[in-house]
Amino acid sequence: MEVAKHWRETPARYRMEAVKCKKSGKIFFPKRLICTESDCRDFDTLNLSGKGKIETFTIIRTAPSGFEDQAPYAIGLIAMDEGIRVMGQITDCNPEELKIGDRVVSKFRRMNEDGKTGMIMYCYKFVPDIGV
Repeated sequence: MEVAKHWRETPARYRMEAVKCKKSGKIFFPKRLICTESDCRDFDTLNLSGKGKIETFTIIRTAPSGFEDQAPYAIGLIAMDEGIRVMGQITDCNPEELKIGDRVVSKFRRMNEDGKTGMIMYCYKFVPDIGV
């Protein structure tokens, strides 16, 4: 991704901004320009709570290039409280102890960097929701 585009899209990513179609009520994350149900282009911005539960997950034991130091780690499909599903890494826990149905909350964390002196990239990851 180009640096300029990355910084342009950063605020919406950090806030987990979704859009809700004014005609169908369907929520999209990430944002879309056209609703797939109504062909409507009129949306309200919706900030997701970041809270949800693990619907399914897998544990990555052989990580791709650039993520070797994180293995083993979990990737899960999270059913957000707003009714949509989001995929993301589940961190700050022992992946062997995860269970379907566990509550999680999104946090923004470092993902990787473009070389030793390059841009640091961040993303949302999910952590166990311990009610703090």
